[in-house]
Amino acid sequence: MTTEPHPRLADVFPDLATEIITLLREQDENDPLADTVEDLLFYGVCTCKPTCTNLLTALRGSSGCWVVQLEHDGEDVIWLSLDPTATAITDIEVLDGRDLGPASRRQSASA
Repeated sequence: MTTEPHPRLADVFPDLATEIITLLREQDENDPLADTVEDLLFYGVCTCKPTCTNLLTALRGSSGCWVVQLEHDGEDVIWLSLDPTATAITDIEVLDGRDLGPASRRQSASA
């Protein structure tokens, strides 16, 4: 058990956070979710199954049934899962296969 706070997503993945904000604003310049991205915490990579690469921004199991699909040139590039109230981003799935670096990879020592 660790007492260290979780880092902010924007500190671990600054380009991704900026992209999410930009894409949300392109869909709706007043989207309240865009205002929350800078303060999202990064809880690590989801461990629900070996192939899952979702980036958790809330405790595992916090998601509801809401998903925001973010597109670039007509293609889904990022899915944001939301909590049951649809007001908080609980995890991020990057769909375009880009390499987000070592922080996005499951570590064998963590469980």
